[in-house]
Amino acid sequence: MTGQTTVRHTAPAVGRRDRPTAVPERAEAPVAAGEARLVTGEPGCGRSRFLDRAARVFTAGPVVHVRADPAAATVPYAGLRVLLGLFAEPNAHRPAAPPRNGRHGLDPLDAPSADAALRSALRTASADGPLLVCVDDAHLWDPVSRAALGRLGRDPRAAGAVALLLTAPGHRPLDPEFAGIPPLRLDPLTAAASAALLDEETGGSLDRGVRDDLVAEAEGNPALLLALLRSLTPAQLRGRAPLPRPLADAELLTGLVGGCPSALTAEEEQVLLTAAAAVREAEDGSAAVAPVRRALARLTGGAPAARLDPPPDLLVLGDGRLRFRSALVRRALYARAGERGRRAAHRALAAQETGLPGLLHHAWAEPADAATATDGTAAALATALAAAAADPAVPASPRLRCAALARAADLTGDGPYQARHRLAAAQQALLAGQPHRALRLLDAVRTGAPDAELRGRAELLRGAALLRDGPVDEARATLLLAKSLLAAHAPAAALAATLGAADAAWAAGDVPGCLEALAEGRGEKEPEAPSGTPAGPGAASPDPAASLASGDDVLREHRRGMLALLERRFGAAVRSLRRVVDAAAPGDRVETLLRAAAAALLMGDLVGARGAATAALVAARTQGEAAALGPALEYLAYTELRAGRHGLARTHAEEGLRAAHRAGQRNTAAHHHAAQALAASIDGDADAVARHVRHAQDISLRHGLAQAATLAEWALARADLGDGRPAEAADRLGPLVRPGPGRGHFAVWMLAVPCFVEAAARAGRGGSAGPVVEEFAEWARFGADPQAPAQLLRCRALLAPPDRADGLYESALALHDTAGGDFERARTEFLYGQWLRRRRRLREARDRLGAALVGFERCGARAWAEQARAELRANGTSAGGARAGDLSALTPQQLRIVHHVAGGATNREIAQALTVSTRTVDYHLRKVFAALGVRSRVELARLVEQTEKTPAHP
Repeated sequence: MTGQTTVRHTAPAVGRRDRPTAVPERAEAPVAAGEARLVTGEPGCGRSRFLDRAARVFTAGPVVHVRADPAAATVPYAGLRVLLGLFAEPNAHRPAAPPRNGRHGLDPLDAPSADAALRSALRTASADGPLLVCVDDAHLWDPVSRAALGRLGRDPRAAGAVALLLTAPGHRPLDPEFAGIPPLRLDPLTAAASAALLDEETGGSLDRGVRDDLVAEAEGNPALLLALLRSLTPAQLRGRAPLPRPLADAELLTGLVGGCPSALTAEEEQVLLTAAAAVREAEDGSAAVAPVRRALARLTGGAPAARLDPPPDLLVLGDGRLRFRSALVRRALYARAGERGRRAAHRALAAQETGLPGLLHHAWAEPADAATATDGTAAALATALAAAAADPAVPASPRLRCAALARAADLTGDGPYQARHRLAAAQQALLAGQPHRALRLLDAVRTGAPDAELRGRAELLRGAALLRDGPVDEARATLLLAKSLLAAHAPAAALAATLGAADAAWAAGDVPGCLEALAEGRGEKEPEAPSGTPAGPGAASPDPAASLASGDDVLREHRRGMLALLERRFGAAVRSLRRVVDAAAPGDRVETLLRAAAAALLMGDLVGARGAATAALVAARTQGEAAALGPALEYLAYTELRAGRHGLARTHAEEGLRAAHRAGQRNTAAHHHAAQALAASIDGDADAVARHVRHAQDISLRHGLAQAATLAEWALARADLGDGRPAEAADRLGPLVRPGPGRGHFAVWMLAVPCFVEAAARAGRGGSAGPVVEEFAEWARFGADPQAPAQLLRCRALLAPPDRADGLYESALALHDTAGGDFERARTEFLYGQWLRRRRRLREARDRLGAALVGFERCGARAWAEQARAELRANGTSAGGARAGDLSALTPQQLRIVHHVAGGATNREIAQALTVSTRTVDYHLRKVFAALGVRSRVELARLVEQTEKTPAHP
């Protein structure tokens, strides 16, 4: 075996310009000393690139990288000899020659000696520090070497401070030798990561439409994505020449999977083709076994293939269903079968399936030019397909309905019916989370739509797609065009376009644009609330028993509520928005429930927002509307952030980000990044804040998302404030909350005012916050934020003279009792306790600071909890009742770091000594500084010296 081998003793830190991989970006190595992982994934998923990247980020010690040689797969001990030869080579910076037979004490009949030799060599190599061993394509090693490697992977600690990474394909059964090694599967790239990879490869010169075509065709497989890119001409790359159809042909797909299995019998080929046809549009990539078996019996006349006994390295059978181990292999098998074979398979399946699936298989069995036939068969089939896909009583996912409607359009000649089928297919594609497919269908509708209504409906869907994934200014213009085209023909659709255009302007922070979109109906008179009547989340509708009759009524009330809110007619806004919330009920359409969640958030009705968003999430999952999952989880994340339940908000945002990536919704993803940044900002996780802010701002800058950008900036400022840097927080928040061209989004900046006032006051700049507090007072009177009244009193206390501050803090805490929310109450307790301590009212300060610490810990606000502990120590008491500066309060890991610091070691040196990252060392040091009340490494070293000189008390 003479595969590629490398050894090095240092590894450069990973750079931000790294090419995207098939897994999320990792700042640290995926394994530590004493751990092993088996990296798997389908062909082309990037296993080798992942290993290369893992080697670059492993900075704790040397890295050994071995790539298997398939030619030596049958030579006993060949793999071990190459690996062991590396450790025997005096100059470890260059590959070693394979050792001769008998070297290292390897006995062909003695597996224990092989294990002993391998572990002995690894223990010696890792004696001075951790060692990373990477074995690429470990499944190609000879059986004896695989077995030794597998035993090492199940017990890596037996070889010393060794980290082990193996790769093996995930589209074939796992080698039994590797059973028990924790797997790390590389999932497909997200649409955003795929687009970033193409931008990097082309320097951003690729036409946007072509890029989206390639991303959709590759389905997250990086090797296929790059192969498609290389197959295009310069004119095609720039969008000046049509792309080939299909983009991924049989030759390209077969080449990527190594020629597909070449040793298949004709019966096995038929089994695999029929299975591939059965799962062509399946939501989960699986199909029922029974229809496939019956179809095979029809195709083979009852031959043995009907037993459905396929090669186990390609198909998995279980629980009455089948699925392919690799989507790429399935596509290659289907493509190379040829049109005649594919049509025969679909015809056989059509005879076994009923309902919409059966009709669709029957349609795929028709020839490509069926639309030109004169016997009317294709037209009748298209009509039946479209009718079944449009029938809500027919059980089918949006993805299946889209496929049926698109095929109905293909079987229909040019004309209005074809355009209508494509329009309906595009709508289902959007619901299924396939925006690119929808846009391509809409392109065809745009060129063939015979009337204004069809063109308007196409623009309405295009604008809806852009609103979730595109420049929001373009979305607004598109939706306004749809509104003008639909006004005379479809008033309900025009109303939907109106609200969509307002949503786009809202996302951009464009108040005049919102007012323009909502302008129709501004003459309607809304009765104002009587003088002195509070308007807020608890305000009742004039007729509590009244309900909205239809979805159109919901849209009209939502439009009125938004318009009244922007015109500062708060009483009218609350009444209209309240009707929208009250009209929603579980089981309603997803869009109606999302509107109710949005309306409730505008009013600050967190209970209503949580209920409507949860119902929307359940409905989206039940109905298979993948496109609604991200928005529903976005509303849930923001609801929990407003309620102060940051851990739950982070959970919703994490799931929502995955859903947004799957559905190709970058704008929705930006909001989930912003929500995660806000949640992490109270957790003291500065790296997570910076990472999510970077992603949110990247998308916001490209698509004009002022709201997401403002939320991200607020998260950075809140992280500064939580980490004890009020001046930096005030500098960051000032432009967002003060009047002027740089002011943040109109729906966000008021929420950030309490942070700004706190930061300015703690930085000694309280005088600059006065005017903003008065604007915040008007916002608090509206009642859209249940925390605002208590926050207003806290802001006034921060700026008030000593004789008034005491009472304001007490009043703020009384309001917190009714508003709820651990985090905001804890912040008020903390600021009050800090104020009391500075006035030497130490007993009262201790009570307030102790309550603040409990509140911060309860809601996971670790950064603020550290500040509360520091204040308690300054007050003369530690959080646990111990003296400030007591080393016994530290964890064992913190004590080890402290002693290294006292010895003069740098963070990097400490990280290498303890086999951790420098960021981990920095994290622990910040906690140590806060726990001990020291401000520098010099003070820490002095404290350690004094502690060691002081004899312990008996």
